[in-house]
Amino acid sequence: MSKFTLRQLELFVALADFSTLSDAAASLHFSESALSQAITRLERAVGEQLCIRRKARGLKLTPAGEYFAVRARALLTEAEDLVAEMSGAAGQLKGPVKLGCFASFAASVLPAILGGFPKLHPGVDVEVVVGTHDELLPALENGRLDLAIVYDMQLPLGLQRQTIYETELQAVLPVDHPLTRQETVDLPELAQEPLIMYDSSPSTANTHRVFADRGLRPTIVAHMPQIILVQALVGRGLGYGLLMSRPNWSPISMEGLPVAVRPLSPPVSQTTMSAIWLEGSRLSPRAQALLDFTVETFRVPPD
Repeated sequence: MSKFTLRQLELFVALADFSTLSDAAASLHFSESALSQAITRLERAVGEQLCIRRKARGLKLTPAGEYFAVRARALLTEAEDLVAEMSGAAGQLKGPVKLGCFASFAASVLPAILGGFPKLHPGVDVEVVVGTHDELLPALENGRLDLAIVYDMQLPLGLQRQTIYETELQAVLPVDHPLTRQETVDLPELAQEPLIMYDSSPSTANTHRVFADRGLRPTIVAHMPQIILVQALVGRGLGYGLLMSRPNWSPISMEGLPVAVRPLSPPVSQTTMSAIWLEGSRLSPRAQALLDFTVETFRVPPD
């Protein structure tokens, strides 16, 4: 069997982040021809075509290449961890960790993580990807993320998880709305009111589900792709929003207008914000340290 080097694996894994071979070569400080030859030698070693390189159509991994890239990333991570363990490194963690974060609560959790974790582990380079479940789950499956922080809601099988904090759906209302006179609100009271829908996976489907479970349909007047836009329209009195509770959030719109938050009674969509990673995989020491820091940062103190 032909052999390949870790350097060849590193070069191939890097290809997935570029749409053309020339872009990849420029970023990797290689000539285009040298990079192409390195990939060709790797393909000969594994006996498979791993990518399609066409000037007119750019660069694209084959299905075999996608599979090989996932396994190659795992091998590179194991090799890096082995070197770190064997070197001793005086207990100091060094190297990258890639964290995914669900968009709707990213502004509430990332500042605390990125502000505190580097003080404890200055040698760890944290790269963050913000997106929806539809974006983060494939990135996790393909090995482009070490772990992701998401709502534990409509998640597929094959994931390990660690609870960060508990959350539930709540109503965000204009401050002068009649329902703000109540301590809690119920879904039937909201069904005929104008809803500013936060349009994101899995939030949209979850909102429809909680109404359907009560035999109701929401009155949707607008679909907004960002939480701040939902809050802005609510602040203007154009409707109400249904959003999951989250830490480090003040009931003020981006324009500085106040909004009112009321819990739902009976409660609905009680779930958790959780860290997830692939089942059967072992978190790198860097990713584990980041997870431990996140859990501790958002731990709710006992009453």
